[in-house]
Amino acid sequence: MEEEHMHEDINGAIDQDEFLSEAKEFFEVNRKEIIRSMSGENKVVQVDFDEFSAHSPELAGNLIDRPEETVQLLEVALEELEWAPNDARVRFMSISKGQEMFIRYIRSKHLGKMISIEGIVRQASEVRPLVTNAKFECPSCGTIISVLQIDKKFKEPSRCSCGRRGGFKEIAKDMVDAQVLTIEEASDNLYGGEQPKRMTIFLKEDLVDPTMEMRTTPGSRVKIIGILKEIAISTGRGAMLTRFDLAIESNNIIPMEESFEDIDINEEDERAIRELAADPKLIDKMVDSIAPSIWGKRDVKKALAFQLFGGVKKTRSDGTKMRGDIHVLLVGDPGVAKSVMLGFVAGVAPKARYVSGKSSTGAGLTATVVKDEILKGWGLEAGAMVLANKGIVCIDEFDKMDEEDRSVMHEAMEQQTITIAKATVQATLRAQTSVLAAANPKFGRFDPLQSIPKQVNLVPSLLSRFDAIFIMRDIPGRDNDEAIATHVLLEHKQEAKHDVIDKDLLKKYISYAKQKYNPVLGSEAIEAMKSFYVGLRNMPQIGDGPSKPIPIGARQLEAMVRLAEAHARMRLSEKVDVADAVAAIDLVKSYLLQVGYDKTTKTFDVDKITGNSASARNKIGVVIDTLSELEKRLGKLIPLEEISKALEGRLKGAEVDEAVGKLLKSGDLFRPKRGFVQRM
Repeated sequence: MEEEHMHEDINGAIDQDEFLSEAKEFFEVNRKEIIRSMSGENKVVQVDFDEFSAHSPELAGNLIDRPEETVQLLEVALEELEWAPNDARVRFMSISKGQEMFIRYIRSKHLGKMISIEGIVRQASEVRPLVTNAKFECPSCGTIISVLQIDKKFKEPSRCSCGRRGGFKEIAKDMVDAQVLTIEEASDNLYGGEQPKRMTIFLKEDLVDPTMEMRTTPGSRVKIIGILKEIAISTGRGAMLTRFDLAIESNNIIPMEESFEDIDINEEDERAIRELAADPKLIDKMVDSIAPSIWGKRDVKKALAFQLFGGVKKTRSDGTKMRGDIHVLLVGDPGVAKSVMLGFVAGVAPKARYVSGKSSTGAGLTATVVKDEILKGWGLEAGAMVLANKGIVCIDEFDKMDEEDRSVMHEAMEQQTITIAKATVQATLRAQTSVLAAANPKFGRFDPLQSIPKQVNLVPSLLSRFDAIFIMRDIPGRDNDEAIATHVLLEHKQEAKHDVIDKDLLKKYISYAKQKYNPVLGSEAIEAMKSFYVGLRNMPQIGDGPSKPIPIGARQLEAMVRLAEAHARMRLSEKVDVADAVAAIDLVKSYLLQVGYDKTTKTFDVDKITGNSASARNKIGVVIDTLSELEKRLGKLIPLEEISKALEGRLKGAEVDEAVGKLLKSGDLFRPKRGFVQRM
């Protein structure tokens, strides 16, 4: 009876002759595919594990248990074949199912084994040369000594065969390109409040060539097949800890173009999706299925449903890009379920990240440069915006972030890229991400008479990047309060009835819609949106010139298009029709009534969102005219009390103070001394 492991000798080592013979046979059987894959200068042989295992289960077993030695012998076998190029590398495209695992399940028993993990690139170091072998000459006898460089520290020969110790001359060294990645578990593999685990990955040679490096930037999803190794941890004083870190020396890295659409849809799922799409109450069901535990807030829920489906990304005639992702901001009183809304969207979106503004920094949200301790260079670390690329990032307490942290969001939200230029690292990362943010008023409750920038710690330029802004207020009212109380209490009793779409089906429906449908604007939809836009901009207005209100701008028109496309996608339609345009118009009107309606002029004024409405501009104009008159009588130094006296009966004291404050901030005025102002 034959021994079970035919390629091992009595000491457990691989029988090299028999191994090489069978490996050559495998390569000969697959000769055509191998030659085809090694076109041009490509010297990489991609091997399918299932084919390898079917040819020889024993070889496959050795690959799992003794991967380093097995891969080296496979490359030796390949080099001995006349038709194969020298220095070819063997890379495995897959591994046995039993060796595929989550990072959190990796243990010491897997050390030295070939395993496979999947995750998101969180950090990426710069590519740097690494010495693999060094040659030294002995000055005494001229002997050439080769020293393999296996450890972190560069090794020199300790002695020569002639007896000489030290003082050897380095004459040559073999170098390869190397890079270190940090892989983090993908959010779709986590349960509840689990935090993603990380693993260090070591890449070299062809795995770090420029084309591969571009596909493994921070935020990319990749599959790693490699050998699990331990890394000694130094105390900093030369001694080593008894605890070791883990790292994977990669045999292969396979980019997985992961996006919001990457959910497998089978025939049964497709039938359920088609059946749901045919429901005449589809839109209402979609809206009701967004955070069903929250009573009412239908306009907000509709906006979130539109955000989940998203618009269509396009390229303008001049080559610039137009984003399809929809950004939504929720501003409101405490206890109105803003965080619950964010949590629900983060849970139902196929790809999402949930972060809090209190704990987020520019690095946590966008990207930063970090020190690489292994290659001793600098590397990139991706933040939530990059990690949620082609998904949604939910940012709670958006107003609590520092000014510097929020400023990096401007490029990320509009250009959908994040540019880093720090230390020796210059890079542009993809951030094709929808933003759902929630913010609280500075003084606790939202005041509808004041603009958003006065009440929320957000700059106007950032506010203008949101496609829809909703004010969520807690207003007492018997009927509404009774409905909310009943709903909340039934939820606690677990008797609340919801005619909603199953969460898994909803997730698959969204993915299916984004995979299959990129609706195009129909002529009737274009006319409907154009009519609304032109009509609103040309309504009779009070004022003229700079003080004339601007009811709606080009950014709102682009937002309207994205919302209409999302509505069409929700219906699984290839075309945006009038119904989609009307739904988008209604939503835009709904949020403009909340944040873009000036009660002073009784008109729509989009500049009210940024805190500089027509009525505010008019008051500033009145103050400037008054200053001109006072200058003629009092000279350049004007007491503040004189301004208030001159405007008594025309403007309130608070309105004068606000207008003077804005002029000081803009640099039109300055304070030469206490209680006085002077024009520049």
